[in-house]
Amino acid sequence: MILINEQPPKPPSLSRNFISFAGIAIVVTSATAILLLFLTEVFSTHEKPYLGILTYMVFPAFLVLGLAVIGFGMLVERRRRRRAGSGESAYLKIDLNDPRRRRSLLVFIAVTFLFVFASAFGSFRAYEYTDSVAFCGQLCHTVMNPEFVAYQASPHARVRCVDCHVGPGAGWYVRSKLSGAYQVYAATLNKFPRPVPTPVHNLRPAQDTCEQCHWPEKFFGAQLKVFNHYGYDEKNTLRQTRMLINTGGGSPDKGLVTGIHWHMNIANQVNYVSTDDHRQSIPWVQTKDRNGNVTEYTLKEGQMSAEELAKVPKHRMDCVDCHNRPTHIYVPPDRSVNEAFLGGKLDTSLPYLKLKAVEALSRSYASTEDANNAIAATLDEYYRTNYANLYAAKKDSIKKAIVEIQRIFGSTFFPEMKVDWQTHPDNVGHYYSQGCFRCHDGKHVSNTGKVIRSDCNICHTTLDQTDGEKSIAVKNGSFQHPLDIDVSSSKCVDCHTGKGLKQE
Repeated sequence: MILINEQPPKPPSLSRNFISFAGIAIVVTSATAILLLFLTEVFSTHEKPYLGILTYMVFPAFLVLGLAVIGFGMLVERRRRRRAGSGESAYLKIDLNDPRRRRSLLVFIAVTFLFVFASAFGSFRAYEYTDSVAFCGQLCHTVMNPEFVAYQASPHARVRCVDCHVGPGAGWYVRSKLSGAYQVYAATLNKFPRPVPTPVHNLRPAQDTCEQCHWPEKFFGAQLKVFNHYGYDEKNTLRQTRMLINTGGGSPDKGLVTGIHWHMNIANQVNYVSTDDHRQSIPWVQTKDRNGNVTEYTLKEGQMSAEELAKVPKHRMDCVDCHNRPTHIYVPPDRSVNEAFLGGKLDTSLPYLKLKAVEALSRSYASTEDANNAIAATLDEYYRTNYANLYAAKKDSIKKAIVEIQRIFGSTFFPEMKVDWQTHPDNVGHYYSQGCFRCHDGKHVSNTGKVIRSDCNICHTTLDQTDGEKSIAVKNGSFQHPLDIDVSSSKCVDCHTGKGLKQE
Protein backbone atom coordinates (compact mmCIF):
# COMPACT_ATOMS: atom_id res chain seq x y z
CA MET A 1 0.00 0.00 0.00
CA ILE A 2 1.32 3.43 -0.96
CA LEU A 3 0.50 6.21 1.43
CA ILE A 4 -0.06 9.62 -0.13
CA ASN A 5 0.80 12.60 2.07
CA GLU A 6 -2.28 14.77 1.49
CA GLN A 7 -2.06 18.43 2.47
CA PRO A 8 -4.77 19.59 4.85
CA PRO A 9 -7.50 21.63 3.18
CA LYS A 10 -6.89 25.38 3.18
CA PRO A 11 -9.22 27.37 5.41
CA PRO A 12 -11.77 29.61 3.69
CA SER A 13 -10.90 33.23 3.10
CA LEU A 14 -11.14 35.60 6.04
CA SER A 15 -13.53 37.70 3.98
CA ARG A 16 -16.18 34.99 4.26
CA ASN A 17 -18.19 36.60 7.03
CA PHE A 18 -21.33 38.71 7.16
CA ILE A 19 -19.48 41.94 8.05
CA SER A 20 -17.13 41.65 5.06
CA PHE A 21 -20.04 40.66 2.82
CA ALA A 22 -21.74 43.93 3.77
CA GLY A 23 -18.52 45.81 2.96
CA ILE A 24 -18.26 44.06 -0.41
CA ALA A 25 -21.84 45.08 -1.19
CA ILE A 26 -21.01 48.72 -0.34
CA VAL A 27 -17.87 48.63 -2.51
CA VAL A 28 -19.62 47.09 -5.52
CA THR A 29 -22.54 49.51 -5.27
CA SER A 30 -20.28 52.55 -4.87
CA ALA A 31 -17.93 51.53 -7.70
CA THR A 32 -20.88 50.95 -10.03
CA ALA A 33 -22.38 54.32 -9.13
CA ILE A 34 -19.05 56.10 -9.64
CA LEU A 35 -18.59 54.49 -13.07
CA LEU A 36 -22.11 55.37 -14.21
CA LEU A 37 -21.88 58.94 -12.92
CA PHE A 38 -18.44 59.38 -14.48
CA LEU A 39 -19.77 58.24 -17.87
CA THR A 40 -22.75 60.57 -17.42
CA GLU A 41 -20.39 63.49 -16.76
CA VAL A 42 -18.23 62.63 -19.79
CA PHE A 43 -21.15 62.53 -22.21
CA SER A 44 -23.22 65.33 -20.64
CA THR A 45 -23.35 68.68 -22.46
CA HIS A 46 -24.29 70.69 -19.36
CA GLU A 47 -22.49 71.10 -16.05
CA LYS A 48 -24.56 69.63 -13.23
CA PRO A 49 -23.74 70.87 -9.71
CA TYR A 50 -24.70 67.69 -7.87
CA LEU A 51 -23.07 65.27 -10.32
CA GLY A 52 -19.50 66.23 -9.43
CA ILE A 53 -19.99 66.11 -5.69
CA LEU A 54 -21.59 62.63 -5.95
CA THR A 55 -18.95 61.30 -8.37
CA TYR A 56 -15.83 62.59 -6.66
CA MET A 57 -16.83 63.05 -3.03
CA VAL A 58 -19.89 61.16 -1.79
CA PHE A 59 -19.59 57.76 -3.50
CA PRO A 60 -15.77 57.58 -3.18
CA ALA A 61 -16.27 58.13 0.54
CA PHE A 62 -18.70 55.18 0.61
CA LEU A 63 -16.19 53.12 -1.41
CA VAL A 64 -13.48 53.74 1.19
CA LEU A 65 -16.00 52.98 3.93
CA GLY A 66 -16.84 49.66 2.26
CA LEU A 67 -13.16 48.69 2.07
CA ALA A 68 -12.78 49.57 5.74
CA VAL A 69 -15.79 47.39 6.59
CA ILE A 70 -14.26 44.47 4.65
CA GLY A 71 -11.00 44.86 6.53
CA PHE A 72 -12.80 45.10 9.85
CA GLY A 73 -14.79 41.96 9.09
CA MET A 74 -11.62 40.05 8.21
CA LEU A 75 -10.00 41.18 11.45
CA VAL A 76 -13.00 40.02 13.47
CA GLU A 77 -13.08 36.67 11.62
CA ARG A 78 -9.38 36.04 12.22
CA ARG A 79 -9.77 36.70 15.92
CA ARG A 80 -12.76 34.35 16.02
CA ARG A 81 -10.80 31.56 14.37
CA ARG A 82 -7.83 32.02 16.68
CA ARG A 83 -10.07 31.80 19.72
CA ALA A 84 -11.64 28.63 18.25
CA GLY A 85 -8.18 27.07 18.09
CA SER A 86 -7.79 26.86 14.34
CA GLY A 87 -4.03 27.32 14.72
CA GLU A 88 -3.75 30.17 12.22
CA SER A 89 -0.80 32.50 12.55
CA ALA A 90 -1.37 36.09 13.50
CA TYR A 91 0.05 37.43 10.24
CA LEU A 92 -0.49 36.64 6.59
CA LYS A 93 1.88 34.06 5.05
CA ILE A 94 3.16 34.88 1.56
CA ASP A 95 4.77 31.94 -0.23
CA LEU A 96 5.73 32.97 -3.76
CA ASN A 97 6.52 29.34 -4.60
CA ASP A 98 2.83 28.57 -4.28
CA PRO A 99 1.22 29.47 -7.67
CA ARG A 100 -2.13 30.21 -6.04
CA ARG A 101 -0.67 32.60 -3.50
CA ARG A 102 1.54 34.18 -6.16
CA ARG A 103 -1.48 34.88 -8.36
CA SER A 104 -3.39 36.24 -5.39
CA LEU A 105 -0.53 38.60 -4.57
CA LEU A 106 -0.31 39.88 -8.15
CA VAL A 107 -4.06 40.43 -8.25
CA PHE A 108 -3.87 42.28 -4.94
CA ILE A 109 -1.04 44.52 -6.20
CA ALA A 110 -2.93 45.26 -9.45
CA VAL A 111 -6.18 46.07 -7.64
CA THR A 112 -4.32 48.21 -5.11
CA PHE A 113 -2.59 50.15 -7.90
CA LEU A 114 -5.89 50.73 -9.70
CA PHE A 115 -7.55 51.84 -6.46
CA VAL A 116 -4.71 54.25 -5.59
CA PHE A 117 -4.73 55.63 -9.16
CA ALA A 118 -8.52 56.05 -9.12
CA SER A 119 -8.36 57.66 -5.67
CA ALA A 120 -5.69 60.11 -6.82
CA PHE A 121 -7.70 60.97 -9.94
CA GLY A 122 -10.88 61.32 -7.90
CA SER A 123 -9.15 63.50 -5.32
CA PHE A 124 -7.83 65.80 -8.03
CA ARG A 125 -11.26 65.99 -9.67
CA ALA A 126 -12.80 66.68 -6.25
CA TYR A 127 -10.28 69.51 -5.77
CA GLU A 128 -11.12 70.86 -9.23
CA TYR A 129 -14.84 70.58 -8.58
CA THR A 130 -14.67 72.53 -5.32
CA ASP A 131 -13.04 75.32 -7.35
CA SER A 132 -15.77 75.30 -10.00
CA VAL A 133 -18.47 77.91 -10.47
CA ALA A 134 -21.17 75.21 -10.21
CA PHE A 135 -19.92 74.18 -6.77
CA CYS A 136 -19.72 77.77 -5.50
CA GLY A 137 -22.95 79.06 -6.99
CA GLN A 138 -25.38 76.22 -7.56
CA LEU A 139 -24.83 73.63 -4.86
CA CYS A 140 -26.56 75.73 -2.20
CA HIS A 141 -29.46 77.06 -4.26
CA THR A 142 -31.15 79.27 -1.68
CA VAL A 143 -28.02 80.70 -0.08
CA MET A 144 -25.95 81.55 -3.16
CA ASN A 145 -28.71 82.02 -5.74
CA PRO A 146 -28.55 85.87 -5.67
CA GLU A 147 -24.78 85.87 -6.12
CA PHE A 148 -24.87 83.23 -8.86
CA VAL A 149 -27.63 84.94 -10.87
CA ALA A 150 -25.89 88.33 -10.61
CA TYR A 151 -22.55 86.73 -11.50
CA GLN A 152 -23.94 85.30 -14.75
CA ALA A 153 -24.96 88.78 -15.92
CA SER A 154 -21.73 90.47 -14.83
CA PRO A 155 -18.65 91.59 -16.79
CA HIS A 156 -16.71 88.80 -15.04
CA ALA A 157 -19.05 85.96 -15.96
CA ARG A 158 -16.16 84.00 -17.48
CA VAL A 159 -13.92 84.41 -14.45
CA ARG A 160 -14.17 81.63 -11.87
CA CYS A 161 -15.34 82.51 -8.37
CA VAL A 162 -12.09 81.26 -6.81
CA ASP A 163 -9.95 83.49 -9.02
CA CYS A 164 -11.24 86.51 -7.07
CA HIS A 165 -12.34 85.06 -3.75
CA VAL A 166 -9.24 82.88 -3.28
CA GLY A 167 -6.57 83.73 -5.83
CA PRO A 168 -3.28 81.87 -6.36
CA GLY A 169 -1.29 80.18 -3.60
CA ALA A 170 -1.85 77.29 -1.20
CA GLY A 171 -2.18 79.46 1.92
CA TRP A 172 -5.29 81.30 0.77
CA TYR A 173 -6.74 78.07 -0.64
CA VAL A 174 -6.50 76.39 2.78
CA ARG A 175 -7.89 79.50 4.45
CA SER A 176 -10.88 79.58 2.08
CA LYS A 177 -11.65 75.88 2.63
CA LEU A 178 -11.54 76.27 6.40
CA SER A 179 -13.94 79.18 6.07
CA GLY A 180 -16.07 77.12 3.70
CA ALA A 181 -16.39 74.34 6.28
CA TYR A 182 -18.34 76.67 8.56
CA GLN A 183 -20.40 77.88 5.62
CA VAL A 184 -21.43 74.29 4.84
CA TYR A 185 -22.44 73.86 8.47
CA ALA A 186 -24.45 77.10 8.42
CA ALA A 187 -26.17 76.22 5.15
CA THR A 188 -27.00 72.68 6.31
CA LEU A 189 -28.56 73.83 9.60
CA ASN A 190 -30.13 76.98 8.13
CA LYS A 191 -28.05 79.28 10.31
CA PHE A 192 -26.90 81.68 7.59
CA PRO A 193 -27.84 85.39 7.63
CA ARG A 194 -30.25 86.97 5.13
CA PRO A 195 -28.82 88.69 3.20
CA VAL A 196 -25.40 87.04 3.20
CA PRO A 197 -22.96 89.89 3.98
CA THR A 198 -20.29 90.88 1.48
CA PRO A 199 -16.90 89.62 2.77
CA VAL A 200 -15.17 93.01 2.56
CA HIS A 201 -13.19 92.37 5.73
CA ASN A 202 -11.49 89.14 4.62
CA LEU A 203 -11.08 89.62 0.88
CA ARG A 204 -7.60 89.11 -0.49
CA PRO A 205 -5.84 92.36 -1.53
CA ALA A 206 -6.65 93.44 -5.07
CA GLN A 207 -2.97 93.33 -5.97
CA ASP A 208 -3.19 89.53 -5.66
CA THR A 209 -6.47 89.12 -7.55
CA CYS A 210 -7.79 92.04 -9.63
CA GLU A 211 -4.34 93.15 -10.73
CA GLN A 212 -3.57 89.75 -12.20
CA CYS A 213 -5.60 91.04 -15.17
CA HIS A 214 -6.07 94.79 -14.60
CA TRP A 215 -3.27 97.33 -14.45
CA PRO A 216 -4.06 100.60 -12.63
CA GLU A 217 -0.58 102.00 -13.30
CA LYS A 218 -1.20 101.97 -17.05
CA PHE A 219 -2.34 105.40 -18.22
CA PHE A 220 -5.81 105.22 -19.79
CA GLY A 221 -6.56 108.90 -20.28
CA ALA A 222 -10.20 109.98 -20.62
CA GLN A 223 -12.86 107.49 -21.73
CA LEU A 224 -16.18 108.33 -23.39
CA LYS A 225 -19.29 107.29 -21.46
CA VAL A 226 -22.87 107.81 -22.64
CA PHE A 227 -25.59 107.91 -19.97
CA ASN A 228 -29.18 107.23 -21.08
CA HIS A 229 -32.01 108.13 -18.72
CA TYR A 230 -35.67 107.73 -19.62
CA GLY A 231 -38.11 110.09 -17.93
CA TYR A 232 -41.12 109.30 -15.77
CA ASP A 233 -43.37 111.32 -18.06
CA GLU A 234 -46.06 109.96 -20.38
CA LYS A 235 -43.66 109.71 -23.35
CA ASN A 236 -40.80 108.08 -21.42
CA THR A 237 -38.59 110.87 -22.77
CA LEU A 238 -34.94 109.97 -23.32
CA ARG A 239 -32.38 112.25 -21.65
CA GLN A 240 -28.83 111.60 -22.82
CA THR A 241 -25.52 112.81 -21.40
CA ARG A 242 -22.12 112.23 -23.00
CA MET A 243 -19.13 112.54 -20.69
CA LEU A 244 -15.41 111.98 -20.68
CA ILE A 245 -14.49 110.00 -17.57
CA ASN A 246 -11.01 110.97 -16.38
CA THR A 247 -9.82 107.44 -15.65
CA GLY A 248 -6.15 108.46 -15.73
CA GLY A 249 -3.61 106.26 -14.01
CA GLY A 250 0.11 105.94 -14.59
CA SER A 251 3.22 106.21 -12.47
CA PRO A 252 6.49 108.19 -12.52
CA ASP A 253 8.03 105.30 -14.51
CA LYS A 254 5.15 104.47 -16.86
CA GLY A 255 3.45 107.77 -17.55
CA LEU A 256 1.34 110.65 -16.30
CA VAL A 257 -0.19 110.37 -12.81
CA THR A 258 -3.69 111.85 -13.03
CA GLY A 259 -7.38 111.01 -12.95
CA ILE A 260 -9.42 108.63 -10.85
CA HIS A 261 -6.73 105.95 -10.78
CA TRP A 262 -4.50 108.38 -8.94
CA HIS A 263 -6.00 106.82 -5.82
CA MET A 264 -4.51 103.43 -6.70
CA ASN A 265 -1.10 104.61 -7.89
CA ILE A 266 1.74 102.92 -6.01
CA ALA A 267 3.46 106.30 -5.63
CA ASN A 268 0.41 107.57 -3.69
CA GLN A 269 -1.20 106.08 -0.64
CA VAL A 270 -4.71 106.70 0.69
CA ASN A 271 -5.79 105.40 4.09
CA TYR A 272 -9.20 105.83 5.68
CA VAL A 273 -11.40 104.92 8.62
CA SER A 274 -14.96 103.64 8.26
CA THR A 275 -17.55 103.44 11.01
CA ASP A 276 -19.88 100.84 9.42
CA ASP A 277 -19.53 97.30 8.08
CA HIS A 278 -20.26 98.34 4.48
CA ARG A 279 -17.64 101.12 4.59
CA GLN A 280 -20.13 103.77 3.49
CA SER A 281 -19.41 106.23 6.32
CA ILE A 282 -15.84 107.57 6.21
CA PRO A 283 -15.05 110.26 8.81
CA TRP A 284 -11.23 110.29 8.38
CA VAL A 285 -8.93 110.16 5.34
CA GLN A 286 -5.15 110.31 5.11
CA THR A 287 -3.14 110.82 1.91
CA LYS A 288 0.57 110.36 1.33
CA ASP A 289 2.09 111.60 -1.92
CA ARG A 290 5.18 110.38 -3.75
CA ASN A 291 7.36 112.81 -1.79
CA GLY A 292 6.18 111.45 1.56
CA ASN A 293 3.96 114.45 2.43
CA VAL A 294 1.10 113.32 4.66
CA THR A 295 -2.26 115.13 4.88
CA GLU A 296 -5.14 114.13 7.17
CA TYR A 297 -8.75 115.08 6.46
CA THR A 298 -11.48 114.89 9.07
CA LEU A 299 -15.22 115.16 8.58
CA LYS A 300 -16.49 118.48 9.95
CA GLU A 301 -19.61 116.90 11.42
CA GLY A 302 -18.97 114.27 14.07
CA GLN A 303 -15.20 114.58 14.28
CA MET A 304 -13.30 111.71 15.86
CA SER A 305 -10.89 112.42 18.67
CA ALA A 306 -7.24 111.33 18.54
CA GLU A 307 -8.01 108.61 21.12
CA GLU A 308 -10.89 107.25 19.02
CA LEU A 309 -8.79 107.26 15.84
CA ALA A 310 -6.01 105.34 17.58
CA LYS A 311 -8.44 102.55 18.52
CA VAL A 312 -10.14 101.95 15.14
CA PRO A 313 -8.51 100.00 12.28
CA LYS A 314 -7.27 101.97 9.29
CA HIS A 315 -7.67 100.62 5.78
CA ARG A 316 -5.46 101.30 2.80
CA MET A 317 -7.59 102.19 -0.21
CA ASP A 318 -7.95 99.28 -2.62
CA CYS A 319 -9.58 98.71 -6.03
CA VAL A 320 -12.68 97.23 -4.36
CA ASP A 321 -13.28 100.34 -2.25
CA CYS A 322 -14.76 101.89 -5.41
CA HIS A 323 -15.29 98.81 -7.58
CA ASN A 324 -17.04 97.01 -4.74
CA ARG A 325 -19.58 95.31 -7.04
CA PRO A 326 -17.37 94.16 -9.93
CA THR A 327 -19.31 90.92 -10.38
CA HIS A 328 -22.34 90.50 -8.12
CA ILE A 329 -24.12 93.62 -9.34
CA TYR A 330 -27.66 94.29 -8.12
CA VAL A 331 -29.02 96.96 -10.43
CA PRO A 332 -31.55 99.58 -9.20
CA PRO A 333 -34.98 99.47 -10.88
CA ASP A 334 -34.48 102.89 -12.49
CA ARG A 335 -31.28 101.79 -14.22
CA SER A 336 -32.64 98.33 -15.13
CA VAL A 337 -35.63 99.84 -16.92
CA ASN A 338 -33.37 102.37 -18.67
CA GLU A 339 -31.26 99.52 -20.03
CA ALA A 340 -34.34 97.56 -21.11
CA PHE A 341 -35.65 100.59 -23.03
CA LEU A 342 -32.26 101.15 -24.65
CA GLY A 343 -32.03 97.48 -25.67
CA GLY A 344 -35.45 97.58 -27.31
CA LYS A 345 -36.98 95.16 -24.81
CA LEU A 346 -39.57 97.71 -23.67
CA ASP A 347 -41.78 99.77 -25.95
CA THR A 348 -41.29 103.51 -25.33
CA SER A 349 -44.69 104.21 -26.94
CA LEU A 350 -46.49 102.67 -23.94
CA PRO A 351 -47.53 105.70 -21.82
CA TYR A 352 -45.84 106.01 -18.43
CA LEU A 353 -44.20 102.62 -18.81
CA LYS A 354 -41.03 103.79 -17.05
CA LEU A 355 -43.06 105.06 -14.09
CA LYS A 356 -45.28 101.98 -13.78
CA ALA A 357 -42.39 99.53 -14.28
CA VAL A 358 -40.24 101.12 -11.58
CA GLU A 359 -43.22 101.29 -9.22
CA ALA A 360 -43.95 97.60 -9.74
CA LEU A 361 -40.31 96.63 -9.21
CA SER A 362 -39.92 98.75 -6.09
CA ARG A 363 -42.75 97.23 -4.05
CA SER A 364 -42.06 94.71 -1.30
CA TYR A 365 -42.96 91.10 -2.05
CA ALA A 366 -42.86 87.97 0.08
CA SER A 367 -41.52 85.80 -2.75
CA THR A 368 -40.52 85.91 -6.40
CA GLU A 369 -43.73 84.12 -7.34
CA ASP A 370 -45.82 86.78 -5.60
CA ALA A 371 -43.84 89.48 -7.39
CA ASN A 372 -44.36 87.93 -10.83
CA ASN A 373 -48.09 87.62 -10.25
CA ALA A 374 -48.40 91.18 -8.94
CA ILE A 375 -46.32 92.68 -11.79
CA ALA A 376 -48.48 90.95 -14.40
CA ALA A 377 -51.75 91.93 -12.74
CA THR A 378 -50.74 95.55 -12.05
CA LEU A 379 -49.47 96.43 -15.52
CA ASP A 380 -52.25 94.60 -17.35
CA GLU A 381 -54.93 96.31 -15.26
CA TYR A 382 -53.31 99.75 -15.62
CA TYR A 383 -53.35 99.77 -19.42
CA ARG A 384 -56.68 97.96 -19.70
CA THR A 385 -58.32 100.49 -17.39
CA ASN A 386 -56.64 103.75 -18.45
CA TYR A 387 -55.82 103.13 -22.13
CA ALA A 388 -58.51 100.78 -23.44
CA ASN A 389 -57.90 101.52 -27.15
CA LEU A 390 -54.13 101.27 -26.80
CA TYR A 391 -54.54 98.08 -24.74
CA ALA A 392 -56.28 96.40 -27.67
CA ALA A 393 -53.77 97.67 -30.22
CA LYS A 394 -50.62 97.07 -28.16
CA LYS A 395 -51.53 93.89 -26.34
CA ASP A 396 -48.37 92.08 -27.50
CA SER A 397 -46.14 94.98 -26.40
CA ILE A 398 -47.78 94.99 -22.98
CA LYS A 399 -47.27 91.23 -22.63
CA LYS A 400 -43.61 91.57 -23.64
CA ALA A 401 -43.21 94.42 -21.15
CA ILE A 402 -44.62 92.24 -18.36
CA VAL A 403 -42.24 89.38 -19.23
CA GLU A 404 -39.25 91.74 -19.34
CA ILE A 405 -40.09 93.40 -16.01
CA GLN A 406 -40.52 89.98 -14.43
CA ARG A 407 -37.09 89.04 -15.80
CA ILE A 408 -35.59 92.21 -14.32
CA PHE A 409 -37.09 91.35 -10.95
CA GLY A 410 -35.74 87.80 -11.06
CA SER A 411 -32.22 88.98 -11.88
CA THR A 412 -31.96 91.74 -9.24
CA PHE A 413 -34.47 91.06 -6.45
CA PHE A 414 -34.39 88.00 -4.21
CA PRO A 415 -37.07 88.28 -1.49
CA GLU A 416 -36.25 84.85 -0.06
CA MET A 417 -32.74 86.08 0.80
CA LYS A 418 -33.78 89.72 1.41
CA VAL A 419 -31.36 90.89 -1.29
CA ASP A 420 -31.72 93.86 -3.65
CA TRP A 421 -29.68 96.86 -4.80
CA GLN A 422 -30.21 98.63 -1.47
CA THR A 423 -28.58 95.83 0.57
CA HIS A 424 -25.50 95.92 -1.70
CA PRO A 425 -24.83 99.53 -2.81
CA ASP A 426 -22.46 100.13 -5.72
CA ASN A 427 -19.69 102.66 -5.04
CA VAL A 428 -18.74 103.28 -8.67
CA GLY A 429 -20.02 106.79 -9.40
CA HIS A 430 -22.51 108.55 -7.16
CA TYR A 431 -25.89 108.41 -8.88
CA TYR A 432 -27.85 105.90 -6.77
CA SER A 433 -25.56 105.71 -3.72
CA GLN A 434 -22.98 107.86 -1.95
CA GLY A 435 -20.07 106.34 -3.87
CA CYS A 436 -17.45 109.04 -4.51
CA PHE A 437 -19.25 111.42 -2.15
CA ARG A 438 -18.22 109.28 0.83
CA CYS A 439 -15.01 111.31 0.72
CA HIS A 440 -15.53 113.91 -2.04
CA ASP A 441 -18.32 115.75 -0.24
CA GLY A 442 -16.59 119.07 0.47
CA LYS A 443 -16.82 118.36 4.21
CA HIS A 444 -13.54 116.57 4.82
CA VAL A 445 -11.06 119.25 5.89
CA SER A 446 -7.39 119.15 6.93
CA ASN A 447 -5.94 121.14 9.82
CA THR A 448 -4.55 123.60 7.25
CA GLY A 449 -7.97 124.19 5.70
CA LYS A 450 -7.46 121.98 2.64
CA VAL A 451 -10.73 120.34 1.51
CA ILE A 452 -11.48 117.14 -0.39
CA ARG A 453 -13.47 118.81 -3.14
CA SER A 454 -16.84 117.74 -4.52
CA ASP A 455 -16.23 119.45 -7.86
CA CYS A 456 -17.76 117.27 -10.62
CA ASN A 457 -15.06 118.25 -13.13
CA ILE A 458 -12.38 116.48 -11.09
CA CYS A 459 -13.48 113.10 -12.41
CA HIS A 460 -15.53 113.81 -15.55
CA THR A 461 -16.13 116.41 -18.23
CA THR A 462 -19.55 116.79 -19.84
CA LEU A 463 -19.44 117.07 -23.64
CA ASP A 464 -23.12 117.52 -24.47
CA GLN A 465 -26.62 116.82 -23.18
CA THR A 466 -30.02 116.28 -24.77
CA ASP A 467 -33.52 116.19 -23.30
CA GLY A 468 -35.70 114.48 -25.89
CA GLU A 469 -35.27 116.52 -29.06
CA LYS A 470 -33.92 119.50 -27.14
CA SER A 471 -30.20 120.15 -26.71
CA ILE A 472 -28.96 121.48 -23.36
CA ALA A 473 -26.10 123.98 -23.40
CA VAL A 474 -23.06 122.78 -21.46
CA LYS A 475 -20.94 125.36 -19.63
CA ASN A 476 -17.26 124.69 -18.91
CA GLY A 477 -17.76 120.92 -19.06
CA SER A 478 -20.10 120.91 -16.07
CA PHE A 479 -23.26 118.82 -15.96
CA GLN A 480 -26.45 120.88 -16.42
CA HIS A 481 -29.47 119.44 -14.65
CA PRO A 482 -32.65 119.36 -16.81
CA LEU A 483 -34.52 120.95 -13.91
CA ASP A 484 -33.61 124.18 -12.13
CA ILE A 485 -31.42 122.52 -9.48
CA ASP A 486 -28.04 123.67 -8.20
CA VAL A 487 -26.07 120.42 -8.49
CA SER A 488 -23.03 121.98 -6.79
CA SER A 489 -24.88 122.13 -3.47
CA SER A 490 -26.69 118.79 -3.66
CA LYS A 491 -25.99 115.14 -4.39
CA CYS A 492 -27.57 112.95 -7.06
CA VAL A 493 -28.58 110.39 -4.45
CA ASP A 494 -30.61 113.03 -2.58
CA CYS A 495 -33.29 112.67 -5.30
CA HIS A 496 -32.31 109.65 -7.39
CA THR A 497 -33.13 106.79 -5.05
CA GLY A 498 -33.05 104.03 -7.67
CA LYS A 499 -36.79 103.39 -7.26
CA GLY A 500 -38.05 106.64 -8.72
CA LEU A 501 -37.51 110.27 -7.83
CA LYS A 502 -38.29 112.06 -4.64
CA GLN A 503 -39.23 114.94 -6.90
CA GLU A 504 -39.55 115.13 -10.67
